[in-house]
Amino acid sequence: MATTLCFDFGNTRLKCAVFENRELQKVLVLENDSNDTIKQLIEQYKPAKSILSSVVNHNPGLEQLLAAASRFHKLSHQSKIPITTPVGKPQDIGADRLALMVAAVDLFPDHNNLIIGLGSAITYNFVNKYKEFLGGGISPGMEMRFKSLKLFTAKLPLVEKDWNLPLIGYDTRTNILSGVILGMAKEIDGMIDAYAERYGNFNVVLTGGDAPYFVYHLKNRIFADPDLIFKGLFAISEHNNV
Repeated sequence: MATTLCFDFGNTRLKCAVFENRELQKVLVLENDSNDTIKQLIEQYKPAKSILSSVVNHNPGLEQLLAAASRFHKLSHQSKIPITTPVGKPQDIGADRLALMVAAVDLFPDHNNLIIGLGSAITYNFVNKYKEFLGGGISPGMEMRFKSLKLFTAKLPLVEKDWNLPLIGYDTRTNILSGVILGMAKEIDGMIDAYAERYGNFNVVLTGGDAPYFVYHLKNRIFADPDLIFKGLFAISEHNNV
């Protein structure tokens, strides 16, 4: 049974997904990316293939370790992917966004797809039915909004995200929860509506660590998949680690 390790190093967390053949078995949150951590993963799972998507300054030694132990690929704008990127500077597209788009195209071929990633930032990524990435948008994510209210005001506190929030806040904390979370939900719905006016029918795919906070607050029909980026990384690994 062939094992593939898919590493996603984002601004908030370092994660590794374990695939056996084409099936996602587990997602691990890593405490760090030290050589010892990577060696333990290699010894435990003995991967045949591995892939890294990183938007942070990671430990460069891990690339050598993975390359020595498996067929390794580092995701970049030069990777072989089943979409085209007719934008001004393909090298500026984040590796995480590439993985999300490839996953959506793999799951919903021959459809227009709007992929919304909810992490440190919100990313809107539109891929048409011809598998062309047309671009999208980026706005502040939930944690960033909470922190900005604390940072740029004299008296507002730093509020932690919470599932339980009212429409009408009854104290400072619930006012902030309502404004940030429900405000983001309205932003997302508004963006979906704006795309719908221009492109008609398309799939909306919602993913990212903060996605569960918004699924039930959106009026538009969506497909939610918290592991979408790993499915995209696996597909890209299959294209490049042959």
